Amino acid sequence: MNSDFSSQEDQPFFYGYIIIFACFLIQSIGVGTYIAFGVFFKPLLSEFGWSRATVSGASSLAYFLMGVLGVFSGFVNDRFGPRALMGVTALFYCAGYVLLSQVQAVWQLYLFYGVVLAIGLSPIDVIPMTLTARWFVRRRGIMTGIVKVGTGAGQMTIPLIAGFFILNYGWRQAGVLIGIGAAVILFGAGLLLRRDPAQMGQMPDGGYAPVQGLMEQQEAGLSLREAARTLPFWLFCAMNFMVFSCLLTTMLHIVPHGSDMGLDPIKAAGLLSTIGGMSMAGRLVTGYAIDRIGTRKSMTICLILLISGFLWLQAAGSIWMLYLFAAVYGIAHGSYFTVMSPLVAELFGLASHGAILGIGFLFGNLGGSIGPVLAGLVFDTVRSYRPVFLTMIGLAVGTLILANILRPAVHKELRGS
Repeated sequence: MNSDFSSQEDQPFFYGYIIIFACFLIQSIGVGTYIAFGVFFKPLLSEFGWSRATVSGASSLAYFLMGVLGVFSGFVNDRFGPRALMGVTALFYCAGYVLLSQVQAVWQLYLFYGVVLAIGLSPIDVIPMTLTARWFVRRRGIMTGIVKVGTGAGQMTIPLIAGFFILNYGWRQAGVLIGIGAAVILFGAGLLLRRDPAQMGQMPDGGYAPVQGLMEQQEAGLSLREAARTLPFWLFCAMNFMVFSCLLTTMLHIVPHGSDMGLDPIKAAGLLSTIGGMSMAGRLVTGYAIDRIGTRKSMTICLILLISGFLWLQAAGSIWMLYLFAAVYGIAHGSYFTVMSPLVAELFGLASHGAILGIGFLFGNLGGSIGPVLAGLVFDTVRSYRPVFLTMIGLAVGTLILANILRPAVHKELRGS
């Protein structure tokens, strides 16, 4: 047998599955707890009398800085590996929520949640997606989908947990409990991480199949500087800017919108949980589809679902209609985030995967930070989310157009290298 590849007897257990488990936890706790800020929205409005735009601004600042710092996290992850990075940022994540519980003024909300928490959030996507791409080649799509199911699991459970804590202990004590619990899990997951299979003396996908040629092709990928000179790079960034604006606006404002329509706090938080639950199905199905029909076709289907959901939301005037929107939107939401990392690997290779993905998240987070604030300003002005929802339809259509312009020209260059 070729010594480059290990037999199943030589490797009875593939450490890549531990990587997937750890990345699942990181996605679940990191993203789920960030999304749970929407449940703190109304208590903050009630206690301090701030406008929705003001409270939205703290979340937008955190999301924007997460994108900026995510680029740095991508470089650090590519160069030094994920373990130390994850441990340090977990401490900032804990500090952000614990300090949030002590907020007395707007500047504190922006500093504690918008800045401190953002440092903790910065590697939450870069680390899991880059590790999955490095540990798996032939099964990259489905494994990315499994990891991204963690995001859906967090979205489904943590807002309900936060709502329970707020209802029974108040929002301040809820912040302390969530911050400490999240830090413990994130730190533990970080201890399990390894940069690539070589550190464990293994090959991608378990070393049971001849994937070396594929890995050589991917490792010969473009640097960030080289990628930035190509059209696909900027199309990818523009798509992220537009679609993240839609996604983050929805995730932050759907609970207040539900409350405005008469839903009690638990049922309103249930919209986020429904999105989280359905996004898990979307992530798994999309991960499977990526390995079968390709990344760009999977993205097209995702965006069509997103547009359909926003069109339905225009007519949603009852609880069941809101929950149906949450279900359709949840599938699309999960699908898009599952597509991102395999698309970067397909177009640019793995040589600078973390940095390129980090830049993509930076543009996305810029859109995701602007959208919720503008939505809050629009609501404060016209007392309605309808103009916001119409704008999101236009952004989703624009993203679909760019997705169909995108061509894998860089991938062809890699083949010729």
